[in-house]
Amino acid sequence: MLAQFLSQNILTGILGLIDKALPNKEQAEQLKAQLIAQEHQLVRQHLDSAAQNIQHEAKGESWLQRNWRPLTMLAFVAMLLSYWVGFAPENLSENDRYQLFAIVKIGLGGYL
Repeated sequence: MLAQFLSQNILTGILGLIDKALPNKEQAEQLKAQLIAQEHQLVRQHLDSAAQNIQHEAKGESWLQRNWRPLTMLAFVAMLLSYWVGFAPENLSENDRYQLFAIVKIGLGGYL
């Protein structure tokens, strides 16, 4: 996620530089379209690779290989639930709770 955020910010900066550097607007738009298409292709390759990794794990021979992600997500959900019902440590910071919730959201969203 951080890589995509950084990639998007870098791309936005480059697109702004292209507008300033190229006086020919048609050339600038063509170059920007090529850069955006390449960035989309890289993101697609990254997502395809992540999906393949998860598929290989899900089809693995070992029970642990197939189930470590779901078990981990259940553990994080249990941590959040324990906090909400009062069983978690009192020194669990607000930032820690947000981080746990972010991890659960990623897990529920298919690990992306």
